[in-house]
Amino acid sequence: MFFPFYGVYYNSYYMIGTIFVILAAILALWAQMKVTSTYSRYKKIANMRGISGAQVAREILDSEGLYDIQIYEVKGQLSDHYNPGRKTINLSSDIYHGTSIASLAVAAHECGHAIQYKEKYIPISLRNAILPIANVGQYLGWIAIFIGLILGQTDIAWIGFIAMCGILAFQLVTLPVEFNASSRALSILKTRYLTTSEYDGAKKMLSAAAMTYVAALISTLMSMLRIFLIILGNSRDE
Repeated sequence: MFFPFYGVYYNSYYMIGTIFVILAAILALWAQMKVTSTYSRYKKIANMRGISGAQVAREILDSEGLYDIQIYEVKGQLSDHYNPGRKTINLSSDIYHGTSIASLAVAAHECGHAIQYKEKYIPISLRNAILPIANVGQYLGWIAIFIGLILGQTDIAWIGFIAMCGILAFQLVTLPVEFNASSRALSILKTRYLTTSEYDGAKKMLSAAAMTYVAALISTLMSMLRIFLIILGNSRDE
């Protein structure tokens, strides 16, 4: 009974899929190193206006009429995020207090998300709708795939694979959400806060951050491809 599952590790499909996953992991590591190094560089360069991340966030929100959104300091590095449920923008200490180009770029990016909710930006509404389905699908999908491979029932495994595709859809929709938030942030910063050279730094900062989302999508895609190849290999062995 266990031969179909045991054989997974000894077919060419599994090996090919594993190579894809390793390559994706290297890409994800590179993207994280890129954003860390870019952040380290631009957090040392102060903006000419001497304004902090918290201050620029407050000004942007107020200019959009988002007076009810509060700004809080949180622990961690680059742990910044917008919480739409609580209507709070949470900035890490370096971003909250910092007057660097990186501080303004990150703070403005989170404001971009708040503006998306205000304007009912379609991709972010779609992403929020997909998220609970994706979470359940990923959990149940792994169970179905495991059971299907153990029992040699690839039909069950294929159902699990389809269920897991929700997380891929979620990450795919996340890309335009993040790119749009950065685009909004850069437009505001260029118009009101940064010089041309400072703007270039902010753009590099947010571009590097965006690459982490691209890398995450590719990593998930490669993992799904490996699962696809494993199930396909087992189906041919039946």
